Amino acid sequence: MKIVPFEEKYTQEVVDLIIPIQRNEFNIMLSVEDQPDLLRIKEEYIDTGGNFWVALFEGKVIGTIALVKLQNHCGAIKKMFVTKDFRGEKQIGRKLLDTLVSNCKEQGYEYLYLGTVEVLKAAQKFYKKNGFELIEKTEMPKDYHLMDVDTVFFMRDLMNE
Repeated sequence: MKIVPFEEKYTQEVVDLIIPIQRNEFNIMLSVEDQPDLLRIKEEYIDTGGNFWVALFEGKVIGTIALVKLQNHCGAIKKMFVTKDFRGEKQIGRKLLDTLVSNCKEQGYEYLYLGTVEVLKAAQKFYKKNGFELIEKTEMPKDYHLMDVDTVFFMRDLMNE
């Protein structure tokens, strides 16, 4: 398994990983049309000062994580997904998160934010275990792009680590 920066050649695999997880596993009925950023990863994440990484196993995309650059030395975590067969003990999610956090610290980010969905209990547990604190929606940065489906919000203070 390795984690690499996104390249255009991974676009379809990213879509084919994320949409079924949202729809089939968690009954979150989003389509690729609802998430046009999935077809414009370079423009939406990388060209705007953030980043996007994929976890690969035998050359296939098994996980993703994205960083959106926000104002005031803040970042937002988006599109964190790991295929079911690689969750848990294999620590793919942790390795993706560590890659993003390391990158953020190198670039002087101070805080990371994310929103998730109430039904994603395992994700919430994962974020709490990895240094994120539950916050109110009103505490999210003004330039954070809120998704209608997100109802649970987290923040991690990178300055005090």
